[in-house]
Amino acid sequence: MAHVVSRGPQLWRNYHGTATCSLDDQFEIFNGAAITGRAVLKEAALAIQALLQRAKTAGRIVRPVGSGWSPSELTLSEGGWQVETTRLNRGFRVARGDLAEGAEVDHDALLLCQAGMLVDEVSDRAEREMGRALRTAGASNGQTIAGACATGTHGSVLGMGGIQDQVRALQIVTPAGIFWIEPDRPVLSDAFIEATGSAAIRSDEVFAAAQLAVGAMGFVTALLIETVPIYLVRAIQKKHVMTRAELALLGRGDFHGFSRAVALDDMPYFVQAIFNPYAPFKGKSLLKLLYKQPYRDDYVRQPPAKLGAGYDALTLAGKVMDSIPFVKGRLLQKLMELSYASGPDETMPPALGTWGETTETHTPLADLFNGSVTIALDDLVRAFDVIIHAFTKGGGGTVVTCRFMDRAAGLLAPARFEHNAVIDFDGPRSRSSHRSYQRVTAALDAAGINFTRHWAKTNDLTAARVRHDYGADLDRWLAAQHRLMPDPADRAVFRNDELVRLGLLHA
Repeated sequence: MAHVVSRGPQLWRNYHGTATCSLDDQFEIFNGAAITGRAVLKEAALAIQALLQRAKTAGRIVRPVGSGWSPSELTLSEGGWQVETTRLNRGFRVARGDLAEGAEVDHDALLLCQAGMLVDEVSDRAEREMGRALRTAGASNGQTIAGACATGTHGSVLGMGGIQDQVRALQIVTPAGIFWIEPDRPVLSDAFIEATGSAAIRSDEVFAAAQLAVGAMGFVTALLIETVPIYLVRAIQKKHVMTRAELALLGRGDFHGFSRAVALDDMPYFVQAIFNPYAPFKGKSLLKLLYKQPYRDDYVRQPPAKLGAGYDALTLAGKVMDSIPFVKGRLLQKLMELSYASGPDETMPPALGTWGETTETHTPLADLFNGSVTIALDDLVRAFDVIIHAFTKGGGGTVVTCRFMDRAAGLLAPARFEHNAVIDFDGPRSRSSHRSYQRVTAALDAAGINFTRHWAKTNDLTAARVRHDYGADLDRWLAAQHRLMPDPADRAVFRNDELVRLGLLHA
């Protein structure tokens, strides 16, 4: 049987060392010896439910945590209980007979993932054992699949939403029940769902809420992920002095035109531009473009750097940039260029890899700052100058990264516009970085430019701002939460200070 092990009181620190809390107890949940996916899910869910019922009786807060990747405080449970899920990392195929009658999905495309599987593990399982792939994922692969989906990790693939868009069903545990959440149109059979120990809830509303649960819908224990046939991407990365005309191409959604201007005369699958905010059109920006290609077995495997995986060396100079602000712009430019691999560009032999090979796991980056805003794509040109001016006035020491994606699934998805530009501020954690981010959000408001913020990053959100950004969708989300947990005492089990502060959980 699945079992829970107590590790006792702990001082917990998240992956990047940006948030800590003192735990009354820390638990690890382990799978038992069950073989079939439905039996494994049932055992784990029952063990989690028993722990939640204990917490309810004891008046303790429970927070599930995966890899602890997020710098936000959503996972903190000061004086409470924390449950680590990374041992729940098994994945299972789905048989044709497991589908509901009339299900509009191919069983061969489905991967049943326990919540603790890392994104890297999901990609590996899909690519190596299924000949399939994820359509999108974030810039890193060390997050758990449940954590990445719960906070709307933006994949930034053109024409695609967030990582949660690939979810077709979820298993969620509360003190009072174990639920299998699907849209109105059934995906898996009643018999399969019953064998997982779950009660089926088939509701477009509840499913849209649970796709991006922000840790406040109960304890997510499993997700059903839809994959696509495996494919390759050709990576081009280069240092390039951007022009305003090229930025305007991006703002119009003319990604083929942008690619033609800077790299290949082809439609890219992914576009990323990293700017030095102190010289956005004078210093060299760092460009990464990926072009989707059919899979073939004879491609030459590349080291991750050749596929543009990561640019984390930028964070190493954080303290230097804070202590010598008068050379911040020049130093940042130098660091950008030194840390970014030269090529492969369009003149070199193609560097090919699978989608899963375009990211890599790295060591924790102490004192990392992550901030993000998402705007409508057609606001990009107007917003860019507003953002750059505000950021540099604050003396920020991070790069400014632009990525692009379509509207994402989930009632609380930050990518709410039909077409989105996601602008990230990633680099050293410092007073100036945070101050500059705050200046950016204030300046966007003053300019009347609508935007949202990433749940999993430093965001300075308040309950009033969440209400402003999500409006009626927040009401729908809260209604779904209350449907899963009508008893205020059940909701109180998951109630940490951050969720209360954001207006996402009221016991």
